[in-house]
Amino acid sequence: MEEYPRHADLEALLEALAAARIELIVVGGAAAVLHGAPVTTQDLDIVHQRTPENVARLMALLEQLDAVIRDPAGRRLRPTTEQLMGAGQLNLATALGPFDPLCQLHDGRDFEDLLPHTVVMSDGDLRLRVIDLDTLIEIKTQAGRAKDRLMLPVLIALQQEKKELSLKK
Repeated sequence: MEEYPRHADLEALLEALAAARIELIVVGGAAAVLHGAPVTTQDLDIVHQRTPENVARLMALLEQLDAVIRDPAGRRLRPTTEQLMGAGQLNLATALGPFDPLCQLHDGRDFEDLLPHTVVMSDGDLRLRVIDLDTLIEIKTQAGRAKDRLMLPVLIALQQEKKELSLKK
């Protein structure tokens, strides 16, 4: 089986998604990084809008990135439109590293539910919709996984630091 990078090239993946005009919200560890948390992440997690047009753009990009489902048995299973329109999440290996499109979060919230809880971040021409810090903390608290529990003190400290900075302004 062809080797894919084990760590996501976050910048390249985000630029490719933006160039493909895919409507998405960055969540997970990448959201923490974008908010300024001193953490690392191996993959890019997004919640994408599940409209036929948006999923078609996402499928076209996944084909360009030679995306396959990360499969312990080593099979080269390709993602499908049906999977991206569904309710689950895909764990993909791509030419730019691990990429996980989520149709909805573990609690059932999808793109439309999360949209009011986002901020838009810009870097030059790149504009990204990212889950806000309060909601990211809520998600990590509810998930209850060990890696999320480890990240929580960092996110809460970052949240406090941002509140203190805003009070000084």
